[in-house]
Amino acid sequence: MMKACKTMTTSSYNLVTVVIIVAVLCLSSMPSVKSQLSSNFYATTCPNLFQIVRREVKSAIKNEMRMAASLVRLHFHDCFVNGCDASILLDGDDGEKFALPNVNSVRGYDVVDTIKKALEDKCSGVVSCADILALAARESVLLSGGPSWKVRFGRRDGMISNQTKANLALPSPFEDVDAIISKFADVGLNTTDVVALSGAHTIGLAKCATFSPRLVNFSGTGSVCPQNGDGNKTAALDRTSTDVFDNNYFKNLLEKKGLLFSDQVLYSSDSAAATTKSIVESYSNDSRLFFLNFATSMFKMGNISPLTGSNGEIRKNCRVVN
Repeated sequence: MMKACKTMTTSSYNLVTVVIIVAVLCLSSMPSVKSQLSSNFYATTCPNLFQIVRREVKSAIKNEMRMAASLVRLHFHDCFVNGCDASILLDGDDGEKFALPNVNSVRGYDVVDTIKKALEDKCSGVVSCADILALAARESVLLSGGPSWKVRFGRRDGMISNQTKANLALPSPFEDVDAIISKFADVGLNTTDVVALSGAHTIGLAKCATFSPRLVNFSGTGSVCPQNGDGNKTAALDRTSTDVFDNNYFKNLLEKKGLLFSDQVLYSSDSAAATTKSIVESYSNDSRLFFLNFATSMFKMGNISPLTGSNGEIRKNCRVVN
């Protein structure tokens, strides 16, 4: 499967490389982004950063294909609370790890630990955990057949993990379109970002408990998630191509086969008609447009309120403050 994914990665990347690079370069030239982060931040202090992170992410995905989606989600859930500061990685019962959207759900902490250790061995005290999350998410998408985008660095790690804010700020699989759009707007993301980033559900799995009310609409899924069964069991978010990053997620929505309520409402709800429906249709017909917009939205998301300069710290251990 890894060979197949690698082949798709190359072909997909070749199709959209020029368009994506132009779009991301335009974004990265904006003063608000350029002044905060830099693409060559570790050029001299940790020149092997890219090779180390790609090696460890590739190893993790080879061991478990689902990990690609988990690392993308980890970055997403971090950035929506206090900005992209790796606060989700901090241990502690009152931290974000144990917020309702994250507890027994968000995964990949051990992979981040492995990456951090490998980087500490080569360039101790240099690379932040927040930057690791951003780069690991990009590599996960790319290795799954999706697009690439330029990741800028220089984020520092936060020292506070806010469980209360995580419970309020993170989108829920049970929310309607208007609520989701509102939460994205709270962190500076727009309706196109909502649909594009939801497309990350083209890979990965969801627990039965997150979609059990919709089981009546899914022939075959009921055998995996029987009524009154184990809510911690999982099913593919996109059964058409579970481990490949493509636009089948959006085609599923047109066929009313979105697994999560929050997925299907992007196309089928009354509110979607004036907000997200047309974008879903565009992505279902044009994978290159989806790849372009997804890359752009991930770039934007990775720049949500980063700590830079003398703010925050560079954690030696991603799970605890120094």
